[in-house]
Amino acid sequence: MKTTCSPVVLPRDRLPDVAADVATHRRVILATSLGNALEFFDFTVYSFFAALIGKLFFPVEGVQGPLLLSFATFGAGFVIRPIGGVVIGAYADRRGRKAAMTLTILLMALGTALIGLSPTYAQIGLAAPLLIVAGRLIQGFSAGGEVGASTTFLMESAAVGTRGYLVSWQLASQGASALAGALCGVLLSHTLSPAALESWGWRVPFLLGLLIGPVGMYIRSNLNETHHATPRTSGLSSSGTPYDVRRIVLGTLLMIGSTSSMYVVVFYLPSWLTNVAHLSGAAAFLPGGVAGLILTLGSPLCGKLTDRLGRRKPILYVTGIAGVLVLYPVFALMLRAPVMLTILPGVAVIIGLRVLANPAGFLLLLEGFPREIRGRSLGIIYSLGVSLFGGLAPFVVTWLISVTKSPYAPVWYMVVCGLVSLVALPMFDERVKD
Repeated sequence: MKTTCSPVVLPRDRLPDVAADVATHRRVILATSLGNALEFFDFTVYSFFAALIGKLFFPVEGVQGPLLLSFATFGAGFVIRPIGGVVIGAYADRRGRKAAMTLTILLMALGTALIGLSPTYAQIGLAAPLLIVAGRLIQGFSAGGEVGASTTFLMESAAVGTRGYLVSWQLASQGASALAGALCGVLLSHTLSPAALESWGWRVPFLLGLLIGPVGMYIRSNLNETHHATPRTSGLSSSGTPYDVRRIVLGTLLMIGSTSSMYVVVFYLPSWLTNVAHLSGAAAFLPGGVAGLILTLGSPLCGKLTDRLGRRKPILYVTGIAGVLVLYPVFALMLRAPVMLTILPGVAVIIGLRVLANPAGFLLLLEGFPREIRGRSLGIIYSLGVSLFGGLAPFVVTWLISVTKSPYAPVWYMVVCGLVSLVALPMFDERVKD
């Protein structure tokens, strides 16, 4: 007797749900990526044009003086980040992630406008550097809450098995903005004369970045909220306390290894290649572009790998140890042979290891805190880690080179930060929270 098997057909009412989930994920990724992209695009552009901004806004004596003041202003935005992490993070835990994300992108656009439109020192005197500092402070305050709120939003919008993939887009957006900033630097350096670049060309990337603000605000205003706090739980963890201080401290220590490497290689390396390795100015932008490309393309793949492996810590141990070991050989090779054939593969190795680790690192931190205090906790951790060991890294490394006369100062800085993170890793318990 011949039997036939009917194909299994999903209920018709379930088909639109799958499409709706995909559309929701795309909207969530786009909304969060735009805000992060605006933040890191502006940071990248500022770091690439730090020498020129120093000349136009900080006319002090000496060769290193204007650059130091320019990087100090760059770092000022990071000093205020922890305050933004506390204030906006608490706002996200009380009012929701969506409200906080709308606020941060508005503030970021305002700070960008101040920098891009500010007259120079020759035009308005002391008010010019004050406007630049004000713009960086506003950007820093916004960024302090942006990463915590948006990354938490991504994690809470995903099921446990897809968290790594969604969170990875926060990192991919950083890479895309770094790539765009590097391309802007190369394009402007090649197409404009030094006089035109100094007169108005350096402003172009900042003004282009302003276009993201209105678009991002519109998209974010139409998102579905992932966290609805109640008066009883909006400010407290399950233990009844507003902060888990021990885990925040450990989380900050975990953050500084990857942060120091990322900011030195992506943001400071162009200046190091120009001033220490004596590479031409236009070519010095290319490593930042390669780093951005690896971040953009590699982050979603590494996010999916994190989801498949399940555990977070094994990836962090392997990449943390390897990341420390490769630093000296890479910089030694770049210093002895400062050509693209040696520089670009070295940058790819350092950044590739960090890209592999970052989704697992963010999930380890996010899953380590209850929903009620997750936004503020990640905001504080990220802000402190980036402020103390990332944003100030260009200034600190420039100072170390001037004091020690050693071209390997960036290496020792990153090695120490990486070892601190490895020591903190076993003390931070791995959890999975809703």
